[in-house]
Amino acid sequence: QVQLVESGGGLVQAGGSLRLSCAASERTLSTYTVGWFRQAPGKEREFVASIRASGDTTAYTDSMKDRLAISRDNAKNTVSLQMSSLKPRDTAVYYCAGRSGVVPTANMSRHMTYNYWGQGTQVTVSA
Repeated sequence: QVQLVESGGGLVQAGGSLRLSCAASERTLSTYTVGWFRQAPGKEREFVASIRASGDTTAYTDSMKDRLAISRDNAKNTVSLQMSSLKPRDTAVYYCAGRSGVVPTANMSRHMTYNYWGQGTQVTVSA
């Protein structure tokens, strides 16, 4: 069973940037579609970004797409999420999730698509 581990979260001032990383316990992450989701206190988990195994297709939430860049390094078995111009409302626990094989574009933003999840990394943006 694949284990996903997020890193890179922390406390940042509004307007700052963070780069989150998702690493896998097995080298098979290169064959996975990987998504990032976030959950703020008292709110439902919401989609942030995703990338196909090949890296040729990405998807972003409309509310953040001009401030995000998702990428992957299959040689290093990692997926990264660069976030810039962070706002206090971006404060949440950020999770990476994985699903083996090709995922239809319409399903890349659905949390039910993914069957492997990390424990999350806290991102706190101060005003």
